[in-house]
Amino acid sequence: MKMMHLPQEPLRWGILSTSRIGMNAVIPALQTSPLAEVAAISSRNLAQAKAAAEKAGIPKAYGSYEDLLHDPEVDVVYNPLPNHLHLPYTRAALNAGKHVLCEKPLTLNTEEAVEMAQTAEQFSHLKVMEAFMYRFHPQWGLVKRWMHTGRIGRVQAVRSVFTYFNDDPTNIRNGTLPGGGGLLDVGCYCLSAMRFLLGREPRRVLGLVEDDPVFKVDRLVTALVDFGDVQASFVCGTQAERQQVVEVIGATGRILIEMPFFQSDNQPAKLRLVQEGWTEDHTTEPVNNYVRMCEALTQAIWEQRPVPISLATSIANMRAIDAVFHSKAIGGWVDL
Repeated sequence: MKMMHLPQEPLRWGILSTSRIGMNAVIPALQTSPLAEVAAISSRNLAQAKAAAEKAGIPKAYGSYEDLLHDPEVDVVYNPLPNHLHLPYTRAALNAGKHVLCEKPLTLNTEEAVEMAQTAEQFSHLKVMEAFMYRFHPQWGLVKRWMHTGRIGRVQAVRSVFTYFNDDPTNIRNGTLPGGGGLLDVGCYCLSAMRFLLGREPRRVLGLVEDDPVFKVDRLVTALVDFGDVQASFVCGTQAERQQVVEVIGATGRILIEMPFFQSDNQPAKLRLVQEGWTEDHTTEPVNNYVRMCEALTQAIWEQRPVPISLATSIANMRAIDAVFHSKAIGGWVDL
């Protein structure tokens, strides 16, 4: 990457936990960027933290999350802890004077998301952002341009699928800790993407939820999401063939986003525009969404401007997720 002129020193990042997403994606992205320095990593097991630090070339390792939060040489904290720890450790990081990049989903539910935002309001000089890295891929700008310039006519529907297979009983997504299941893990992307594309919130939600009989968490969710003049739907699951797709359907054409959320090894993303009988394929340049996300947060911190993904947006996504679960409970539509 070409070095750029820095308005000030790179921000120093501390990583909470030795999670796979941190080790395989976020830490390498930070180490690629001239705007960041990975200063420390922590675990509840000091030996594990030291092993991860040595592997990733990180200078400091801590045997507790609290010790890292109190390190004066850490400016920003990345929180990829299990979902039920997003709120308490983001709150603790803010109280320790750190900016926070928190993994998705922001919290377990809307109530917790509102509580996080209320805490953040007490620290107006600090930034908190949910790590929906997919939003930073340039393919979304092209899709929105096609939509807004009428390339597919009046937008009528959006559909999304995000599934994978994982029946490991020891995996936290399978109920070993609070906040498991597919809706919080991958369904959150589907809801986020349709809200992002349409630029508004849904009116109501209807959800079908199938729970695993052993793990007691949702393994398959199908939902209808009513945006008024646009009908949206998604399927997410944790025990199905691996797939991710977003499709926007218009009166005279459609847009297919073949790799909307993850591009393995930063491979080029693929888009297909189908319009009145002909097809136009587009392939983007390789992009590291994690680098772009971290640098966008850094710029917001340096320039003291709003983060690209506001907490209000994250709260709205949590509200839609809660509505799907509530729809299962009452067996009908839930108004938002």
